[in-house]
Amino acid sequence: MKKLIAGIALFGTFALASAQTITFDKTTFDYGTIKPSSDGIRFFTVTNTGDKPLILSNVKASCGCTTPEFSTDPIMPGKSAKIKVGYNTAINGGFNKTIEVFSNDPVNNRSVIYIKGNVDPNAPDPKPLTPAELKAKAKADKKAAKASKKSCCCKVISTQKNRRTVSLRRFFYYI
Repeated sequence: MKKLIAGIALFGTFALASAQTITFDKTTFDYGTIKPSSDGIRFFTVTNTGDKPLILSNVKASCGCTTPEFSTDPIMPGKSAKIKVGYNTAINGGFNKTIEVFSNDPVNNRSVIYIKGNVDPNAPDPKPLTPAELKAKAKADKKAAKASKKSCCCKVISTQKNRRTVSLRRFFYYI
């Protein structure tokens, strides 16, 4: 009986050791003090440090003022992906928001990342970006735009004038 239990425990250890593992470049992004209506978009980098594909199944924000965008494409071992997080900077005052990231990581299937900062009309103007920072930002924006194009949309098929109904058909498109 002891050998059976030891064998099961050993097998479970190997099964977990050879799995997908989620890691983040940072778990908290501090916006600092920013002006109202300034750029509220930031990126978190997710890396698969395991040896099987990692799939992000859902990313949920704690409230409607925070909008996460992510790709459900598998992240291969050793590769990375970006989670785009937008905050509505039209809301004045301090903020501290949580974003839940759900994945197929067997040990950490629910991870939490945070954004925080303060929106203040008296905040100093942001420093201008260097050419290297501009190039990196343009590259990240291009990659995020490409990932966001892979989405599900609805298409109006028909409408009936007297009934005030709209029929919708779901379709997927990939560009």
